Amino acid sequence: MIDPFENYAASLEGPAEHHFAIAPSDTTDLVRRPRAIRIGGEGIVVLRDVAGVDVAYAVAAGEILPIRCVRVLATGTTATNITGWS
Repeated sequence: MIDPFENYAASLEGPAEHHFAIAPSDTTDLVRRPRAIRIGGEGIVVLRDVAGVDVAYAVAAGEILPIRCVRVLATGTTATNITGWS
């Protein structure tokens, strides 16, 4: 496949190159830190940041949160189909 952008550096403003499903967990950090997460189904998503601070966000289906969280907690999270972008 031809990739006309292969010689360009990736940036936070550019598109992600990888995507992966996120299974919320109260005990396990994400294997890969995303540059953002996308919500498939509306609800609440509880994220933990690198400092260990947990914050609950009310999110709409299709919403993208530009946060490099280390964990998506199961407790309190009702949003569905959560994916990470990196």
